[in-house]
Amino acid sequence: MQIQTLSILIPCYNEERMVADVLKMVVDAETIQGIKKEIILIDDGSSDSTPDSIQRFIQENPAHEIKLVKHEKNRGKGACIRTGLQHATGDVLIIQDADMEYDASEYNKLLGPIVKGHADVVYGSRFRGSEAHRVLFFLHTIGNKILTFWSNIFTGLNLTDMETGFKMFKTDVIRRIRLREDRFGFEPEITAKISRLKGIRIYEVGISYYGRRYEDGKKIRWVDGMRAMYCVFKYNIFSRK
Repeated sequence: MQIQTLSILIPCYNEERMVADVLKMVVDAETIQGIKKEIILIDDGSSDSTPDSIQRFIQENPAHEIKLVKHEKNRGKGACIRTGLQHATGDVLIIQDADMEYDASEYNKLLGPIVKGHADVVYGSRFRGSEAHRVLFFLHTIGNKILTFWSNIFTGLNLTDMETGFKMFKTDVIRRIRLREDRFGFEPEITAKISRLKGIRIYEVGISYYGRRYEDGKKIRWVDGMRAMYCVFKYNIFSRK
């Protein structure tokens, strides 16, 4: 597949300490075949100086295509992705968390199967391959594996990391899906709905993972895990559209 532009959606909420570093990592990332990067940040009603940090970076880096969209109040990751989709013009789209846990230099790992014409969707798995992984949160790992297991039972897929925050889609594919979830329930929702699209080819590649601690600003909580489990059942059984 010939790809002209990669849209990079970056949901942000109170990331004043990290967002400039994330943006530098993203603009410095090289892409295969000279694919252009379109960077779209969605500030999710931050109460700190995250929007100011973003605007400052944009002013200092005028050569890069960076767009900031703002939510007046905090709505969640899923809502940010829906907003970002309204502004994306790329052939392919990836979601990049604003917390340095996922490495933008690995975009090409996910782009590879799409560029070669093998895939329509690529998940970056934290549980495959031999890349670097920070050792943290045993219970989170078990929770992720349980969520992936139940998701796989319903979808018929053999993913190793349904909950990964590093997902890449052909843009026309993700636009075929009506997304509803506002927060972290986005991950099981998109997986359930992607799995039901006829002819869609889903690939998975191993990625590195630089997880952060709660004192570093990690936001996901046990209640989000419970909501994710609810969404596995909701979007695979009760609400399939």
